Amino acid sequence: MIAPKDPKNEKARLNALQSLHILDSLPEQQYDHITELASYICGTRNAVISLVDENRQWFKSKVGIAACETSREVSFCAHAIHNPTELMEISDASSDLRFKDNPLVLDKENPVIFYAGVPILDPSGHALGTLCVIDDQPKKLDEKQKKALQHLAQQVQELLKLHVLNNELQESRSHLKKHNELLKDFAGTVSHDMKMPLANLILTSDILKKKYSELFDDNGKKYLGYLKKSSLSLSNYITDILAHYESSSYDMDDRKSFNVNDLLENIIELINIKHDCEINLPEFNHTLHCNRVALEQIFLNLIGNSIKYNDKEKAVIDLSISLDTTHYIFKISDNGRGIPNDKLETIFDLFSTVGAYDRNGQKGHGIGLSTVKKLVYKLGGEISVASELGSYTTFTFSIAQ
Repeated sequence: MIAPKDPKNEKARLNALQSLHILDSLPEQQYDHITELASYICGTRNAVISLVDENRQWFKSKVGIAACETSREVSFCAHAIHNPTELMEISDASSDLRFKDNPLVLDKENPVIFYAGVPILDPSGHALGTLCVIDDQPKKLDEKQKKALQHLAQQVQELLKLHVLNNELQESRSHLKKHNELLKDFAGTVSHDMKMPLANLILTSDILKKKYSELFDDNGKKYLGYLKKSSLSLSNYITDILAHYESSSYDMDDRKSFNVNDLLENIIELINIKHDCEINLPEFNHTLHCNRVALEQIFLNLIGNSIKYNDKEKAVIDLSISLDTTHYIFKISDNGRGIPNDKLETIFDLFSTVGAYDRNGQKGHGIGLSTVKKLVYKLGGEISVASELGSYTTFTFSIAQ
């Protein structure tokens, strides 16, 4: 037996293999389908996707073989990777000087007599291993079988590229999660540290106005009003920012069953409506199974906006729900002032506002609808808006069942 030598680029090749983070991973169906096809097309008992590590060859996928790996010293694939662009075929290993006394060839139960392997390359051309077919009888592949085996090896290479991309995406997702957690902690700290002084400003302005009212002229009282109004606006802005980042921490898998009209009635009580407003609930009280807290946050924003930005003497809000095979679909329509056409495309962007003041003379911060969109997407749905200026606005959103 002639043991395989290391390729000239062995160090770079091993680094490329290790960077895949695939060695000793669990079986995957997409790789198993390729080995099954290779065995069928080539008419062999066995097929293997083999990756040649420093001291072993490890099988990512295998057909007809019980072992998960063998030593590199007896590996046929370790010979094949020396010629990265060529198919290596051994018609009868028992008469080949390199392999005739190889333990794999001398195995009485499942000897390796026939071998054909196509090197599997990374994008830089390093031969990481092979897709090979094996049989216990002498054999020779025809040209069509060789070509098919080469095509299947290319498919393994594409799967490995996807594996690398998936690893990178997972790593990016982990970094983003940590970043979002830092932002959330920062938002919480800022919220606490800034809202306390703002609360003091609001309280102080009320005390000054009440106790020293006779000392202020009309302009002084007006400036005190500006101070309180600005403090309240900034306090609300901080609250909205915190809610936006807290929405990232919702566990969307925390699903519960509840009746939608019961949820909506609780939300209407929370809003504490002070204007003439008619809210029509869905005709049928559907039982939903989803994340209740996230859905409540969505409705609080949308119903709250329908009330705050309604310029009619009587606000009318219609709520409806329908179901298809995969999603719950909700509609919230109001008879309010509507949204300009040039704002419809950006209405869900963070910090994007229509520019109008609400019933209380407050201007929005452009955070609520961005939070709504993020929650809807996390719940497996989509959201859209239709509106006619001065007439109506309808939000339609879905969430996965």
